[in-house]
Amino acid sequence: MKKFLPWIIIGILVFGLYSWGKGFNNTAVRLDESVKEAWGNVQTSYQRRNDLIGNLVNTVKSAANFEKSTLEAVINARAKATSISIDPSKVTPEQLAQYNQVQGGLSGALKSLLVTVERYPELKANQNFLKLQDELTSTENTIQTARTRFNEAIRPFNNHVRQFPGSILAGILNFDEKPYFDAELGAEKPVEVEEMNFNN
Repeated sequence: MKKFLPWIIIGILVFGLYSWGKGFNNTAVRLDESVKEAWGNVQTSYQRRNDLIGNLVNTVKSAANFEKSTLEAVINARAKATSISIDPSKVTPEQLAQYNQVQGGLSGALKSLLVTVERYPELKANQNFLKLQDELTSTENTIQTARTRFNEAIRPFNNHVRQFPGSILAGILNFDEKPYFDAELGAEKPVEVEEMNFNN
């Protein structure tokens, strides 16, 4: 019996390591899938916004003498925003920052467009435009929620792959820490509110 004892101990250790590795891997895969799902919801929300902006641009084009430069800024920003694609399983902080930057650029161009619309009474009275504007507001809220949920999905994954001793296996199994969505550039600045003249 004594001659088998070392083999039994080795067998128990091997089985223990296998069980630990399997458990770590399966949990990491499950958490990674949650991150991918959350990222899919972020992309779906942004795609919804891009579709609405396309419809909004077509509606604004119908207004006589609408400022061409403002419209072109939105069209160009939208093209940039739709040109970037990210694989959530291999996302880097730089990729996410670039994605965030182009989406922020589109948000800025859209805000300029909506401010400019104030000078066009026929657009302000256009029911289609008003409906699109409401839908865009709702979609912006959906985007914010999707981004928050993405960050919430990232946290347990990062905790899992960064904590010792799991961090050792994470390196071997290629489970890298994932970046969080940061606030859009300039979000820390106070919003400038234009003074409106109600004495017209």
